[in-house]
Amino acid sequence: MKFALIGQDIPMLLPTLLADLLFAGNEGADTAVYENNPAMQGVLQGYMDAIYQKRGLGGRALVSEDLPQVLEEADCVIYAGDCMPASRFRMDRDALAGPSEEDPGLSDQARVNGGLGGLMHALRGDNKVLDLCEEMTYACPDALVMNLAQPMGRICAVFADAGFRCYGLGPTPLRGANGLEGLCHALHRKPATVTADIAGLPGFAFLLSLRDAATGADLLPAAEEVARKGDLGRLARRWLDWYGALPMGKVTDHAEFLPAQPDFIPEAEPTFGESVEQRKERILHMNTIASKGADSREGMMAQLVLLSKAPAQRPVQLALALLRGTDLRMAAVTRRNRGVLPQLENHAIIEAELTLRAGEDVSPARRVPEALADILRAVDETNRLVARAAAGDRGALREAIETDPALDGLDRLYLQDVADKLIELHRDVLPRL
Repeated sequence: MKFALIGQDIPMLLPTLLADLLFAGNEGADTAVYENNPAMQGVLQGYMDAIYQKRGLGGRALVSEDLPQVLEEADCVIYAGDCMPASRFRMDRDALAGPSEEDPGLSDQARVNGGLGGLMHALRGDNKVLDLCEEMTYACPDALVMNLAQPMGRICAVFADAGFRCYGLGPTPLRGANGLEGLCHALHRKPATVTADIAGLPGFAFLLSLRDAATGADLLPAAEEVARKGDLGRLARRWLDWYGALPMGKVTDHAEFLPAQPDFIPEAEPTFGESVEQRKERILHMNTIASKGADSREGMMAQLVLLSKAPAQRPVQLALALLRGTDLRMAAVTRRNRGVLPQLENHAIIEAELTLRAGEDVSPARRVPEALADILRAVDETNRLVARAAAGDRGALREAIETDPALDGLDRLYLQDVADKLIELHRDVLPRL
């Protein structure tokens, strides 16, 4: 078995990926990392060699700038890439801003995942994915794809449209103040005492049911009452009133896919990947493991620090269940709909709990309030149109701008011109447009 790891965020994810593969998964697979920075190649190679040696299962660790070699005969590609996200976001933000605070222009469209900013972010990211898909078609045409990149729905749509079986894992709707953990805190319960059904779209998921894990008692009315009292914030209460369901996860992520709100201001400096300080710390710990050995006291302490910063997403765990044909239940998995949300198109890109039996998706269908279904259809259609636009389809680009609910209330003909100017601004990374 071979895993190919692609994208600038892979180095910070590598400790968890290897732990889930070699230790939790007990799989002595080959792992190949694409890295074109010579200094970082040495850091990652030394670290991986030490971890492989400690586990002793066999398999080969490779770090290379040769993408075809990294991809060759891979069974699974884990993608965590982007296109210069921080600097390019600032270019969008500055271009959309107005001349003054009194005339802010389209500054509220400077977003990461939705609106005009999300459109540009997706077009740039999708272009890199299209290049990768072309390489994969020759090197590993049957590879399973685990996507960790944002915008999640739009990136997954590109992989799926290229014919790859793609699953995505984004920011979890379980954690945080407006996630399941925060809701349970407001209900004075522990998360382990409830069962929840959370579904929707990537970054746009809602609570469909909430029950007591022991008795099966319906807790959804109590949860909605807490929201209507304002205990979960204004945005959560507003989305509940509009769509008949509670948003789960970071509600500001939901807001990015919706029309501008007077009490929602998109982040001016969103976080992308590691900070410089975090990167320096990670490199220090990886070098310690490479030089001292993963079995040394210093090496074990360094590995514990690296694993303590692990994200919630576990793509290797999901990939192994799919490749081995085993059972698994995992929350908040992005994939093609295929009947899980029957009010949406079968090829919609959704997010919902995934249930595997012998590696096959047996997730049950569930219905959502009709008002929620309407907005889910509009956001999903926009996501898939943007994926097509990235491949050079100008008609799909026009349709995306006409369809996007984040642009409601704005002059869409004018927005077409703005989008064209933004594309010109990023012409060097958008050759297909």
